[in-house]
Amino acid sequence: MKPRPSTARSITELAAVAALYPITWLFGHLPVGAGAWMGSRLGDLAWLLVPRRRAIALANLARALGGLHPAPERHRLARRSFQHLGMTFVETCGLFFRPPASILARVEMNGGERLREAAAQGKGVLVLTAHYGNWELLGAAHLLSGLPLSVVARPLDRPVLERLAARLRRRAGVELIDKRHAVRDVLQALRQGRMVGILLDQNAARSEGVFVPFFGVPASTSKGLALIALRTRAPVVPVFIRRLGEGRHRVEVGVPLPPPGDDDVVAYTAAFNRAIEAAIHQAPEQWFWMHDRWRTRPRRERTS
Repeated sequence: MKPRPSTARSITELAAVAALYPITWLFGHLPVGAGAWMGSRLGDLAWLLVPRRRAIALANLARALGGLHPAPERHRLARRSFQHLGMTFVETCGLFFRPPASILARVEMNGGERLREAAAQGKGVLVLTAHYGNWELLGAAHLLSGLPLSVVARPLDRPVLERLAARLRRRAGVELIDKRHAVRDVLQALRQGRMVGILLDQNAARSEGVFVPFFGVPASTSKGLALIALRTRAPVVPVFIRRLGEGRHRVEVGVPLPPPGDDDVVAYTAAFNRAIEAAIHQAPEQWFWMHDRWRTRPRRERTS
């Protein structure tokens, strides 16, 4: 009797994970310089082998930074963003196989007192962040603040990969909240005084988002963070991590973003996008440009 398709797929995925284990172990134990070099080469390989993502990255850069950077510079930034993603992958392998403390020895945090001051209000803390820098390392870096962290994330499409990602985050002491039923769990985490991390830089479905500017172009952005912040009055603190070179990273904790006087969800969400933009401008090559951020368009554009 043939195995069911779902069973066969799971077996194939498990076999792939088993085959990759020695490679990821090796990546996780590379010296800093060798790891950066290997990650860059993996990024170069992806640049060549994934033309659709390459085209999306170039189109996004033209849309967002076309007025600031000429085409050759945008091409360079796009390729460097692939290299950055490769380095992020290699560093993430280290989180699987090495104690978090050894990884965090190369991470510094500026403004950690802002998180602790926000937590002292007793309403929990909503952490605004993005797929920028090594965002998986940012999850582990919450240990530097001394505050517990939950992260809202959409489960990966492949169950085996999702279990690996969940294991990675649990190793760093991060509690996972499934995006599909996040509101209840986010509210509970805030009541427990936890930080709740929300990556707000992905395209949102029309039913879940509002159109607010992102690099001057309307982008469908999840309204969930604004709604929860206005409901709970929990402070929203922008926190981003940036690669500095030589294996070092810096976590920048910004000033809490106050709600608009009229509790306008759209205005608050626009403020979140401005905070993400400001971080990306610091190191454009470290953002996830290969994501189709502007995929959902306002209806007036589609009918014009």
